[in-house]
Amino acid sequence: MSTMLPAERRASTGLALIFALRMLGLFLVMPVMALEAGSYPPGSPLGRDAATGGASLAAIGAAMGIYGLTQAVLQLPWGMASDRWGRKRQIAAGLLLFAAGSVAAALARTIEGLILGRALQGAGAISAAVTALLADLTRDTMRTRAMAMVGISISLVFALALVLAPTLNGLIGLAGIFWLMAGLALLAVAVLYLAVPAEPAFTPARAHHRADWTTVLRDTTLLRLNASVFILHAVQLAMWMVVPRLLEQAGLPRQHHWQVYLPAIAGAFVLMSCMLFRLERRGLLKQALLAAIALVLLTQLALAATAWRAANGSPVIIWWIGFVLLAFFTGFCMLEAAQPSLVSRHAPAPARGTALGLYNTAQSLGLFAGGAMGGLLAHIAGDGVLFIASAVLVLSWLLLSWRMPVPAPECGTPIDATDSPIYTPEQR
Repeated sequence: MSTMLPAERRASTGLALIFALRMLGLFLVMPVMALEAGSYPPGSPLGRDAATGGASLAAIGAAMGIYGLTQAVLQLPWGMASDRWGRKRQIAAGLLLFAAGSVAAALARTIEGLILGRALQGAGAISAAVTALLADLTRDTMRTRAMAMVGISISLVFALALVLAPTLNGLIGLAGIFWLMAGLALLAVAVLYLAVPAEPAFTPARAHHRADWTTVLRDTTLLRLNASVFILHAVQLAMWMVVPRLLEQAGLPRQHHWQVYLPAIAGAFVLMSCMLFRLERRGLLKQALLAAIALVLLTQLALAATAWRAANGSPVIIWWIGFVLLAFFTGFCMLEAAQPSLVSRHAPAPARGTALGLYNTAQSLGLFAGGAMGGLLAHIAGDGVLFIASAVLVLSWLLLSWRMPVPAPECGTPIDATDSPIYTPEQR
């Protein structure tokens, strides 16, 4: 069967919307956080800049980065909890914790209060539970398509946030954006219970199952996939340390960068949809993955050449940067759709949340490493060297994935059969 069933469409659409509502707020705050956080006075000597008396750069950096750190630490516990006690209650609890952190950040009057609010936001690490629930509610043959819907929703709100963030910051300020984030999180809780189908009933054996995360950690295929997502997101975040500067060198003002990002992301969706699902149906998913990794590798080499030419005084051409970003986003979207699908397909169902928890931990650590090391490398060695280092990482990823087994999807029992293992008659 090549199309989604109604229950699968409901699950995919609802969970993609939950991701989008949560990520929209996070993306809205990213372009303005570094500028606005400096206006928060320090509440203690630890957060004070000795020269200016205001918030130190270290404290501002902590306010930006603490979210990713708490996410990385807590993804696995939330994923394991969803294996043991059910997905929906863990997702709802995480969204409420995210909303509480947003309120704390909105009410913050010092940089330390802002750091605390951001840490609470990150503590609601529900990505593993959401993707595990999506895997529970879809068949293997539809899993990649469902994961792609989540990836598309995230990319769309990223582009939307780039357009809206400056305007919203001018209208309601950073505190107002945090209030908006809290409201979006509460709306996501409503979507969870009103739009997403009921999760499969946990059997007694599964309800008492203690997911052995060390067993999941020793699985070589899952280790390869965890390394893959770490490298992908480290390279992606490191890239954004330089790309905005290249666009400015090309003569495009910062507030108009979305005019390049939005078409590149939209075009990538079309190309990904045309290629990935067709190749998967033909049994060529591994070839599609390797091609996507190779595409990311080529974009890093292209950006390295562009950065070196810019450093030597050559003009930066806007359409060329847009073309490279189109290629990057195409590979990125293909990988973002296929890799979590493979994790959920390879991991045993009782430990699916644990496996996805480790996967999302690797993703968060990749974002942290890409931001920290990318900025340092660009500062010390230059933009071109940063992209070459990224290319070396991606090449090692390509070699690591070359011999990785890709399990074929199991068609399973049709969902409209009376003995469906996925949905009960009431859920259908």
